[in-house]
Amino acid sequence: MIAKLFHFLVYAFVALVAFTQYAAYRIRKTFPPEGKFVDVGADRLHYVEYGEGPPIVFVHGLCGQLRNFAYLDLQRLAKSHRVILVDRPGSGRSTRGPRSSANVYAQARTIAMFIATLGLDKPVVVGHSLGGAISLALALDHPQAVSRIALIAPLTHTETEPPGPFRGLALRSSLVRRFVSLTLGLPVAMLQNRKAVELVFAPEAVPHDFGVKGGGLLGLQPHAFYSASSDLVAAPEDLPDMESRYASLTVPVDVLYGRGDEILNWQRHGEALKKRLDAVNLTVVDGGHMLPVTQPAQTTDWLLDVAGKPVAAEPKREAESAES
Repeated sequence: MIAKLFHFLVYAFVALVAFTQYAAYRIRKTFPPEGKFVDVGADRLHYVEYGEGPPIVFVHGLCGQLRNFAYLDLQRLAKSHRVILVDRPGSGRSTRGPRSSANVYAQARTIAMFIATLGLDKPVVVGHSLGGAISLALALDHPQAVSRIALIAPLTHTETEPPGPFRGLALRSSLVRRFVSLTLGLPVAMLQNRKAVELVFAPEAVPHDFGVKGGGLLGLQPHAFYSASSDLVAAPEDLPDMESRYASLTVPVDVLYGRGDEILNWQRHGEALKKRLDAVNLTVVDGGHMLPVTQPAQTTDWLLDVAGKPVAAEPKREAESAES
């Protein structure tokens, strides 16, 4: 009996690994690299760029990749700017090196190195969701690297627990994370993907072509699952320290939030950031978490407005008494 059970488990393991690798192969065939690759530290980053002019760098969120910005009017943006979309380490077609950390400060350092490697002159950095936290960390630790940051539905403060659709990624053991990514991760994600994506987009609808145009299917790859889980587990490490430093920000900050966001509450993450740094320009619209996808025209208008602003000498900080 024990021998039969052992053989069954072995066969099941082999079948899951084989299915996962085959599905990952099909995804890679569907999404060949679109742009260029550059080595940044231990990571290899994939990016695409359009147009010429003052640079704008886009940093996507958890479980995302550069195609999350594909619904924006990139041609319009590229008429006046050099638009650069990058897959974060371990996401999309980028790879994360074995010595590369997933915490927010480390990813901000990688983006700073990416900016330097491409020779960009103080770009506007656009960060969505977790990419917003990374952009804030970039502005805190590398203010000389950017002209301003534009945050869309950003993670700015510590959450007590992961948002519902992402709780299955909360695997603290790297060994368990690796095992799940190679076996159960993809089959379970395929079964639950539609519902999870609907929750991320709520209260707005998911575009019928998001899996391909928005790159949603890329998140099913084993390395993407592993990296997203690593990102989720590591994200809370730096946020308390970041929160204590927000009042010292010298880089102009603009924030766009959806009033109906069911992943990150606009008051907890948008309004709370403005309370710590009064100079934050907060815009709240009707919508959910995925504004670059669901409201591309309005988001493009907002981005062009932000990118066209003159750079202020230094944002006005809240009174010291309010911080004590």
